[in-house]
Amino acid sequence: MEIYLVYVDAIQNSNKFWSAIVEDGNLTVQWGRVGYQAQTKVHTLANHQRAIAKFHNLVAEKKSKGYSESQPEIDASRSVADIRRAIQLLNIIRPAVANRNFGDTYISALNEYLKIVPTPLGMQIDYHRVYRTVEDIDYQRELLNFLLATSAPIVAAVAVGHAPEATTEPKVVSLKTISKNFWRHL
Repeated sequence: MEIYLVYVDAIQNSNKFWSAIVEDGNLTVQWGRVGYQAQTKVHTLANHQRAIAKFHNLVAEKKSKGYSESQPEIDASRSVADIRRAIQLLNIIRPAVANRNFGDTYISALNEYLKIVPTPLGMQIDYHRVYRTVEDIDYQRELLNFLLATSAPIVAAVAVGHAPEATTEPKVVSLKTISKNFWRHL
């Protein structure tokens, strides 16, 4: 049993993740800022059932604080609906950036987008500068469109900048290890 949650509020400078995994009688929890070294705590419990019960209690606690489910990796198994929604959100964000209009519509779309695609933004979020130009948005939209049409091994190769290796195992790229400039068009 495993989960990855994020909490995003660009106005309040929040871009956090929390994850948990149950293995035998252990519950391992990690948390921190997206893109930074995680803190880890291992709860050693008497048995698997107690670990699962603690898992559910902690997940409920985090969700009550506004965390929502996401994924820490970019791969072809990402929900097509999630990728399409992320593209729709970029289409809402684009005119706001073009017109330098960073009102409620922009903030709402940005926060929802970052919940779907956790993105390292540094320690201080300047929501006016998450996307500096429409080219940044277009580049990210291209990557998401590519993800819709591509298998996981090729997407992973694009993300890490080398040709795909011949393998049958899907490759993934952890969002927690991608630099904050990965998404920006250079």
